[in-house]
Amino acid sequence: MATYREAKCRLCRREGAKLFLKGDKCYNGKCPFEKRPVAPGTHGAGRKKVSEYGQQLREKQKVKRIYGVQEGQFRTYYEKADRMKGITGENMLSLLERRLDNVVYRMGICVSRAQARQLVNHGHFTVNGKKVNIPSYIVKAGDVVAVKESKASNKFFEEVKASKAANLPKWLEFNPEKLEGKVVALPVREDIDSQIAEHMIVELYSK
Repeated sequence: MATYREAKCRLCRREGAKLFLKGDKCYNGKCPFEKRPVAPGTHGAGRKKVSEYGQQLREKQKVKRIYGVQEGQFRTYYEKADRMKGITGENMLSLLERRLDNVVYRMGICVSRAQARQLVNHGHFTVNGKKVNIPSYIVKAGDVVAVKESKASNKFFEEVKASKAANLPKWLEFNPEKLEGKVVALPVREDIDSQIAEHMIVELYSK
């Protein structure tokens, strides 16, 4: 899947669910999905019943778009999850949640994963004191994620310091004043609030 460069709100309409791709816009009355929650296009409101395969495909596309990963990356996560102990679908979601760009987003530093991905790409963060500029970097329990000291005076991060602490998932900690957080545990299925039917993705790839 090539990088999507058109209106992100169309993706929410296409998947029939809010994917929270635009930060604050997703939470106020300006959200296009709330105004018109049907698939884009002339015939979006009158689409026929979707087949089982179609439902599985849409679920996969939805998760790819939530986390901002391409097909090859997503397949790699599935294959890695399949080799791990436990339930494949839950393992896959845990790996996606542990991406560094997602961790930065979950800590409340950024308003969207896309913004977090850009800041990571630009080298604004360290993991255990070492600069990491790879958004797909998988964090481990005990890892300390922090804003690079030389970037802390940036106006963007000064605003983060002044903001209230975010409503963090229980597997993360974050101190806005220090611009530093910690992965206290690996995420489990109950920690992932997105409405995802991961078993459908496993069924799709298992065919």
